[in-house]
Formats: sequence, structure tokens, C-alpha cells
Amino acid sequence: MQLRFAQSRDIGYEKNNLIFTFTQGDVIEHYDVIKNDLLRSGAAVSVTQSRSPITDRWSSGRGFQWLGSVDGEKKIDFVQLGSNADFVKTIGAKLIKGRDIDMSQNLGDSSAMLLNESAVKAMHLTDPIGKIVTRVNYPDRWQIVGIIKDFILESPYEKVNPTMITGVKGWYPQVLHIKLNPANSITSDIAKAEHIFKEYNPQYPFDFVFVDESFARKFREEERTGTLSAIFAGLTIFISCLGLFGLATYMAEDRIKEIGVRKILGASVTSITALLSKDFLKLVFIAALV
Repeated sequence: MQLRFAQSRDIGYEKNNLIFTFTQGDVIEHYDVIKNDLLRSGAAVSVTQSRSPITDRWSSGRGFQWLGSVDGEKKIDFVQLGSNADFVKTIGAKLIKGRDIDMSQNLGDSSAMLLNESAVKAMHLTDPIGKIVTRVNYPDRWQIVGIIKDFILESPYEKVNPTMITGVKGWYPQVLHIKLNPANSITSDIAKAEHIFKEYNPQYPFDFVFVDESFARKFREEERTGTLSAIFAGLTIFISCLGLFGLATYMAEDRIKEIGVRKILGASVTSITALLSKDFLKLVFIAALV
């Protein structure tokens, strides 16, 4: 039941047709032309640089402060992600208020910040848009530009932690998230993307991960445990049935003369079966209730 609950839980973003690849070789240097070619070729509908994959937690921090914050709130542990543009559009997250980070339209968005619902709640902010967030002993100043719906980044069995998505200021992009074009086949989109990456980053293969497959790996341990539990439960029931069969056989052999006499006197098979089994079936019934 716990596994089914976690698998059916709303993850807060669109994982279908979404892949990510790591920024190895010359990808960062040629990011703009790679992104433009992916969009122009029709292989993708949106692309964004990120600090980490959408399915993993690579960074977190505390010590943040804002207007009206108290000392205790500096101890809040925030999950930290990063994006240079189109995070909400690419991931398929749900924007509740404000706007997405977009450095192509707003150069100042290198220090912009998105918060999830859990972060807004933990920070006790009633009107967060436009608020400035700083960090103790750090020179950075972040301006909140949007609020997004909670999404599952870590374990689907746990609550969503307060999360900050910040502009590129202060971090290095390590991952590209690519939203493949759903109008085409996945094979076609991947082939086009591979050709583009080979053109601008020929020394490295185009290695990518499907987000839905990465998310599915979070359930493998529980699925394995469930399978083993089912196998051993089946073996237990089978061995128990063998024991009952052995007991019934022994009782039949022990009372074979009595059975013969009863058959001669006209006893039915049903009555003889009930005679032999009623005593231990009572115990089986009690055990089943327990």
C-alpha cells in the first residue's frame, strides 16, 4: 500500500519526454547554439541549464535571512537548485505566482530566485514576490520572482523540503534538461539531439537519462522487497499445506480399518472426509483468525 501510494503521488512536474545530460566537454561553451539548434530542429520544445538533475538533491544550505526573519529561521535547511532560464517551462512545474527565471529577457535574473510552497510556508512569507533573500557570511542577494508548486526531488515517501531555485550567480551549470518534442517520436528527437551534440562536442558521446526512468529507480528497493516477501509468503503457505496434507494422510492411514467399516455400513465420502478433517480444520480456522 505504501509503494502504491508513493507511485501514484503527484510529483509536481512532467517527467514524460524529459531527459537530462551532463555538461561535459564543450557543452557549456556552446550552450546557446546547442539550445537554439535543438529548438530549431524540432527535437526539443524547451531547454534549461541546471545545477543538478530534477530527480536528485545535490546541494542544500542554511543561514538564509530576509526581511522579518528571526534567528531560528536561519537554521532552516533549504534544498538548492539552479537555473539560467525556462526552468518552469522545461520541467513542467506549476507556477503559482510571479514568473519563471529568464536571463534572456531579464539580465538581472542571474540573482533571481524561485521558491516552492514549502519554502514560502517555512519562511512565513505572505507576499514573497520581490522580497530580497541574503545569506549569513555570503555576499549574494537574491530577489524572489516566482512561487512554484511543491515537487518531489528526493524520496517519494517523505514530505517535500523547502526548496530554492536560483539564477546562475554563484553556481556552475552541470546538467542540461531537455524537453523532447511530443509531436515527434522519441527515437527521432534523440537522433536529432545526438547529431547536434556531436557537432559541437565531438569528443564526448551523447549520454542522457530519461527522467521517468530515473524517478522509477526510487522504487526499486521497495519493489525488490515486495517481490521477496511475496515469494517467501508463498513458500510458507506451500510448506504449511504440505504439513496439513501429511497430517491428513497420516490420519487416514491410521484409521483405514475404521474407514472400511464405515464404507461397508454405507457412509458417504463426504461424511468420512468430514470425520477425518474436522479436528485439525478447527485449529486451522482458529489460526486463520489470529
